[in-house]
Amino acid sequence: MTGQGAGGSGRVAGAGYGPPAEGQPRTPGAGDRERPVRAPGGVSDGERLARAALTRVLEPGDERGGRWLRECGAGELLRRIAARDGSAEQLSGMTAKRLAGYRLRAEAAEPGRDLAAVAEAGGRFLCPGDREWPSQLDDLGDTRPTGLWVRGRPDLRLWVLRSVAVVGARACTPYGAHMATTLGAGLAERGWVVVSGAAFGVDGAAHRGALAAGGATAAVLACGVDVVYPRGHAELIGRMVEQGLVISELPPGEHPTRTRFILRNRVIAALTRGTVVVEAEYRSGSLVTARCAQRLGRFTMGVPGPVTSGLSAGVHELLRGEGVLVTDAAEVAELVGDMGELAPPRRGPVLPRDLLDAGCTRVLDALPARGAADGREVARTAGTGADEALARLYELHSLGFVERHGDGWQLTRRPTCNDDARRGGT
Repeated sequence: MTGQGAGGSGRVAGAGYGPPAEGQPRTPGAGDRERPVRAPGGVSDGERLARAALTRVLEPGDERGGRWLRECGAGELLRRIAARDGSAEQLSGMTAKRLAGYRLRAEAAEPGRDLAAVAEAGGRFLCPGDREWPSQLDDLGDTRPTGLWVRGRPDLRLWVLRSVAVVGARACTPYGAHMATTLGAGLAERGWVVVSGAAFGVDGAAHRGALAAGGATAAVLACGVDVVYPRGHAELIGRMVEQGLVISELPPGEHPTRTRFILRNRVIAALTRGTVVVEAEYRSGSLVTARCAQRLGRFTMGVPGPVTSGLSAGVHELLRGEGVLVTDAAEVAELVGDMGELAPPRRGPVLPRDLLDAGCTRVLDALPARGAADGREVARTAGTGADEALARLYELHSLGFVERHGDGWQLTRRPTCNDDARRGGT
């Protein structure tokens, strides 16, 4: 393991562990403390270097590694992996094959160089204990990230306190893209941070919606924060670096793999108050995010689509379980927001006949759909007296609902009377 050292060698001197054996990976120590890397605060430079190195040694979501890290601490775990004194073999669950893989990675780790690289890109490395560390990630237990590499000016902890994940299919339909864009913009307008994965399809549409509304958005990547992936989103990711945040568990230069895409979803779920799935098939990484959100006690929501669309099948399955159906940003905010953030009441249009009292409505319903009827016939059908029926007919006439032809009354054919919509029309 290497880092920043004197004379530009890029090597880290052993720190209090004695000189390393030839070919043995080195651990961060005194040499690094003499040349401190700028820290966001809260953790020592030695701890930050050790955790930065471990992001190259441990894969995201490595539960065994997370347990060892919790039990030993970053510096000690790194020392045990590097040392050949049998201490690493004493770790519960450590095998010779696993240890060999860790040591190969540790030999190539250069945390000082990684920290310098992210700083040059305008970023920083956050550790548990930093003021900016989002404490909700602790809900992940031993699969909590070793650290987070971040690019962007906003404070990560403050931003994700009021955030919602919007995720979905990469090969989404125009409907899915429209809904994701609308949700992203609507949430941003309400002061919510939109979090997604910067992928094609729903992710990108949600990010763009938030940016178009002048709002806040953050992307959790499955690669290094200095790596543009997918390449087609170079401009979008650049805008998020300037206006929002780009986050990753992986050190600079690391490229995505299928497993890393799946594992980063747990970070999206843990960072946010709730997850909205717009379109997803039965086998979808978006559903992995939703299920993780459910396990963490976060809100899980789905936007319904056509029942004939395979891209909505996974969402509908989610809604048959514990997922909550949402159709717009107001409904999302009502579910995950604070007291008083209520969606507006939903109702159809108010028709003129909706404003009639019960007596007039009964008389109006007594008139035939076609032709005319005299006052006595209307009274008998309406179940009222002849005088009351006549009074109601004159009232309806003044309002434009009925017409009089001699002794008969009939429905007016003008659009204002709605042509007796209760009977279904003709």
